[in-house]
Amino acid sequence: MKLLDGRTAIITGAASARGLGKATALLFALHGARVAILDLDATAVQTAADDLPGPGHMALPCDVTDKTACETAVSDILGQFGQVHILVNNAGITQPLKLMDISPMHYDAVLDVNLRGTLYMSQTLIPHLRAGERGSIVNMSSVSAQRGGGIFGGPHYAAAKAGILGLTKAMARELAPDGVRVNAICPGFIDTDITAGKLTDEMRAQVIADIPMGRAGTAPDVAGYCLFLASDLSAYVTGSEIDVNGGSLIH
Repeated sequence: MKLLDGRTAIITGAASARGLGKATALLFALHGARVAILDLDATAVQTAADDLPGPGHMALPCDVTDKTACETAVSDILGQFGQVHILVNNAGITQPLKLMDISPMHYDAVLDVNLRGTLYMSQTLIPHLRAGERGSIVNMSSVSAQRGGGIFGGPHYAAAKAGILGLTKAMARELAPDGVRVNAICPGFIDTDITAGKLTDEMRAQVIADIPMGRAGTAPDVAGYCLFLASDLSAYVTGSEIDVNGGSLIH
């Protein structure tokens, strides 16, 4: 059973080979969706789109912190797809800084990509979703937002991801009468390019010891929940924050 037959999706920050966005794009394509992959690097974006099964996928370079760039990308996608049903706001960056080491430059970079980018892409697509009286927006938050920091992200990262949770709930409340659902995913420690090679064996063992399920998550673990929230399986779910962390918050 293909859960997204006839649907089209935009996924931001999806060019990284081992990232959450790429895994989500792959799973969506396997379930019948046409996917538009957005990221900063034009070559990497095209490579990621070429890897997807099925015809008709798109690759577009886009800086989500630039609202004009978001508007141009969405216009191009609608020109080719005709309609869009799903937006996954996955683009994000992190910085492993302590509180007193956060400069204005650090703050702006992390808040802009994670929070401003989520707002801009959503604002750009919402009129189209409202007109169609259906749609699903999935925002990528983090366990860092819930527990006040994590393995890599500094306090400004936790703040940005917490902002995404508030934005998600406010968007869900406002858009529910229009048939548009908005939900957030909060991944825990996930094996991706962001985490690869950045922990010693001892540090990694300590992190895993704090996860009740006893392992790091994988990008497909997160992609599965993106698929659930994008599909009709979650037709009565909006304003939620879904934990994908192996039980980290109950440990």
